Amino acid sequence: MPMPNFSCAIKYSAVLFSLCVISSTVAHAQSDDDAELAKKLSNPVAALISVPLQFNYDGRIGVLDKGQKFTLNIQPVVPIKLNSEWNLISRTILPLVSQSRIFPGSGDQSGVGDITQSFFFSPSQPSANGIVWGVGPVFILPTGSDKLLSTSQWSAGPTIVALKQTGGWTVGALANHLWSFAETRSNSANVNLTFVQPFISYTTADKWTFSVNTESTYNWQSKKLTVPVNVSVAKLVKIGNQPVSLFAGVRYYAVSPNGGPKGFGARAGLTFLFPT
Repeated sequence: MPMPNFSCAIKYSAVLFSLCVISSTVAHAQSDDDAELAKKLSNPVAALISVPLQFNYDGRIGVLDKGQKFTLNIQPVVPIKLNSEWNLISRTILPLVSQSRIFPGSGDQSGVGDITQSFFFSPSQPSANGIVWGVGPVFILPTGSDKLLSTSQWSAGPTIVALKQTGGWTVGALANHLWSFAETRSNSANVNLTFVQPFISYTTADKWTFSVNTESTYNWQSKKLTVPVNVSVAKLVKIGNQPVSLFAGVRYYAVSPNGGPKGFGARAGLTFLFPT
């Protein structure tokens, strides 16, 4: 079994980290209460520059339950102020993947997966009843370095998020749907995917956040449903003057199609925050 190969993660992480440092330096600094800063991390469309580095492990993949997959998601979030009433939130997911034996005879693959890019147009203030929301387009860019790490399809569709924060609680959901419109490899399967992520979290006054969510995906082409349930805990700390959120958790596949991951998986990582 090969060890996960994430050598290129260092390069990508360094570039993204440097960009965010520059952005935070040129922005007008404002002092966020640390507990409120931790709470903002539960809001996908918060006006907060952040760079999560999220490590995931999934096992028991394939019909023989022998496959496993390591994924490091680099997920920069950059808010852009359009005017006094609207923000544009850019959310990128760049996966670095190492997997083995995901089906009999598949061998091992390591490299870059497809990039998911979302843009949310979001009001700068919550609605009268406290609802925070955002809507916009989402894209899949077929950047995978191996045919088994990529859909080999250019895809696009709508995405939406809505949530409410009361006290330390955050309750909401994010959803999107993607259709393919062009392929990079002949005979690759069309993309027709629905993703739904309801989430609930609680942030304490001493900057601990406890979260539960599901990341349900339904593939309309293969008629397969996948429902992992994630439970995680995060803690906001400061390294010097740099706020960083450390997080870890487990997932359980409540529903998994034949050949998909099964049982328990893991998630851990850290998020660099750059209040503006």
